[in-house]
Amino acid sequence: MKKIFRVLRHELVTALGRPSYLLITFGIPMLGLLIFTIVTIFRNQPTQSSADDPGASDSFEMDIEGYIDPAGLVKVIPPDLPPDHLIPYPDEKSAQGALDAGEIEAFYIIPQDYIETGDLIYVKPGYTPFSENNQDWVMRWALLYNITGGDIDRASHIWHPMNTTSRDLSAELSPTASGSGECITPGPECDYSLLMNILPMVMLVMFYIFIAAGAGLMLNNVSKEKQNRTMETLMLSVHPRQMLVGKIAGLGVVSLLQMIVWITAGFVLLRLGGTTLSLPPGFTIPTSILIWALIFFVLGYVIYSSLMAGLGAMVPDVKAATQASMIVLLPLLIGYFLSVLPPVQEAPHGALATFLSIFPLTAPPVMMMRLIVGNVPIWQPLLAVLLMFLAVIVIIRAVAGMFHTQNILTGQPFSVKLYLNALLGRA
Repeated sequence: MKKIFRVLRHELVTALGRPSYLLITFGIPMLGLLIFTIVTIFRNQPTQSSADDPGASDSFEMDIEGYIDPAGLVKVIPPDLPPDHLIPYPDEKSAQGALDAGEIEAFYIIPQDYIETGDLIYVKPGYTPFSENNQDWVMRWALLYNITGGDIDRASHIWHPMNTTSRDLSAELSPTASGSGECITPGPECDYSLLMNILPMVMLVMFYIFIAAGAGLMLNNVSKEKQNRTMETLMLSVHPRQMLVGKIAGLGVVSLLQMIVWITAGFVLLRLGGTTLSLPPGFTIPTSILIWALIFFVLGYVIYSSLMAGLGAMVPDVKAATQASMIVLLPLLIGYFLSVLPPVQEAPHGALATFLSIFPLTAPPVMMMRLIVGNVPIWQPLLAVLLMFLAVIVIIRAVAGMFHTQNILTGQPFSVKLYLNALLGRA
């Protein structure tokens, strides 16, 4: 047990000391959160759009501006605008003089044919449509107020001609909708939000990525130790099975930490991201889902990291290990591609999806996708866990035997036949 712990500690220290691992695990999520936070802060800054409404002057500090009105349309300033903030001038020359003297920040020219054309000239130094404190809406509101004869209610109705409320009948008619008209069961039929629609797919992709990444760490580690002859030294003092278990446990903790950090970052982004990707009020992730996720991730990781460890013991160098990794990941990849096809997405509890979620080499991502959708009979995940556990025992024993023969196989070119024979104990 002490030897297993020493191997585990070595793998943890080595992995956590790699800048590439720290960047991927912590750097990228933190950078994403930082960028999203900055964008959110700037988006929520008070701008003209928040003041572009009659009556907003109580919270919006208006500039003093002037206007030239040869048609005499502006007879009175609306009562909801601050007094002495719109100053009349007889001509453009006097308004320009007041602007140059700093008495006003801008001025308007109301053409004689404003009623027919709706054209309004706004003179402001350095004006752009995105400049801060642009308040051309003030004169538009003053003109509308006067054109409607000083009827502020009528002017308000013209300014905002309608109040629209939306009612999503598709969500109410969906068989997955709750009694409140909000879909609380994720899946393609749920139209409450984009996230609810694609949540099972997100779980499928995440499990595939994190299991494959964790297994890739094992492959890279073992192949490097074989190439620099470190593994041969270790085998003199550590039993192959102890070394394999220690490596799987150590790199498993590293992979699990990476998954937790990324999921936490995604959850925070979800909470900050507004309503586009929001979850409905009645939706919660059950504790049972989190427990199943932990179980299937651990078992899936152990299966594929063990197979990758055996592959690393067989290949002559790291480059060959990377090229051969798809052989081990092929069942997981096939399960992933089959799961994104319409037959599985449209029937997550059909025969194909059920088989993929129980077969040990494809079970982790597919079963988690089905568990997120819900209504999975309890015997199915239990059977999948049992079969994966049996697969773990068989694979670890087989791969430990491959470490016994790896010195004999050193230098031989890699082949699928050689790998399978060694895995089956025929090498």
